[in-house]
Amino acid sequence: MPMMLEITTAERQVYGEEVDMLIAPGIDGQLGILPRHAPLMTMLQPGELTIRKGGADSYFTVTGGFMEVLGDRVIILADACEHSDEINEERAQEAMRRAQERIANRPSDMQMQRALASLRRAQVRLETVRRRRARGGGQLPPSVSSS
Repeated sequence: MPMMLEITTAERQVYGEEVDMLIAPGIDGQLGILPRHAPLMTMLQPGELTIRKGGADSYFTVTGGFMEVLGDRVIILADACEHSDEINEERAQEAMRRAQERIANRPSDMQMQRALASLRRAQVRLETVRRRRARGGGQLPPSVSSS
């Protein structure tokens, strides 16, 4: 019996389908969610979402947000989320380089926190796209608009 997964950002609904399993980067570590999971509300940290549907896995990056599990429904309100096929590796590398430069310039505490967050987001995006390549790619699910 599958569960309904909805992933939404401020800009768009990223995903909305029934799935068999979800692995999400919870604030205290990876969370495996199966149908009939106990109710749960948690913050998400930057990381990779793995969605299993019909024996095939899809991979997304999330830069933070919240996840709620209630019954056979999972709702993710993400700061930003994109399918691994949407990630431009060169842009992610450039973002990482810029963040590293900002950190090297010894910014104020607030600027340092922003630079470290930018660095973490870029690292997550690069890790996801490199893992996708190592796994042999993967097709963009029909529910994801390639914009």
